[in-house]
Amino acid sequence: MSLSVVLRPQAEAEFEEAQGWYEERGRGLGQEFVTCVQATIEAVRRNPDQFPRVDGDVRRSLVRRFPYAILYLADPDSVAIIAVLHTSRDPAVWRTRRG
Repeated sequence: MSLSVVLRPQAEAEFEEAQGWYEERGRGLGQEFVTCVQATIEAVRRNPDQFPRVDGDVRRSLVRRFPYAILYLADPDSVAIIAVLHTSRDPAVWRTRRG
């Protein structure tokens, strides 16, 4: 059984903004960021329960090489990515996104 993954609009905007920021810092760095985030999302899709809960049902998976975390909610059929967040940002940024 393969879970579907949905990036909520705020998470998608964060992802795109971070990609642009990294690409401005170095040619190709934005694509490396995308590749690392996609690998993290794929690991979450394959086994969402392997990552720790950080607040209620919200789980977090850290992105390799970059100081970002993928925050998500999982149910038996799907994974909802609620944030693609720099690890130094205030967690209050995503706490209202559960619904």
